[in-house]
Amino acid sequence: MDLRKLKTLIDLVSDSNVSELEITEAEGKVRIVKGGGAMVHAYSQPMYQQMQPAPVAAPATPAAAAAVAVVEEAATGHTVKSPMVGTFYRSSSPGSKAFVEIGSVVKEGETICIIEAMKILNEIEADKAGTISKILCENGQAVEYGQPLFIIE
Repeated sequence: MDLRKLKTLIDLVSDSNVSELEITEAEGKVRIVKGGGAMVHAYSQPMYQQMQPAPVAAPATPAAAAAVAVVEEAATGHTVKSPMVGTFYRSSSPGSKAFVEIGSVVKEGETICIIEAMKILNEIEADKAGTISKILCENGQAVEYGQPLFIIE
């Protein structure tokens, strides 16, 4: 199983009310159990592997840390944060026009980006009306739960 997919599954379980998740695929079986000593067991046909997730306190990527620093500098405006772990996309397909640009006026509930998580495209909507003043993620960038995506003024 792809390590990135495994990390996404661990984050989804840790951020949800699910206490246990087991997935079987052609290349093996993964069982994630949430508890006091959260431990992940990944099984494949020829071997046994045991992993522990990294602490969630700090952003997992330098890009996420940089985005958090940018948001702390820009205290004005409303921050739209990622509701999940996944891949950030500014448009519905590679050749399409971006949902919003800097300076775009958005209404509450209007789609502003897509986050792909586990092969599912999730439309992220503006939770406040206003003008997009900053776009804090690059197209195709991996994002973490709670990572700032946009600033709306």
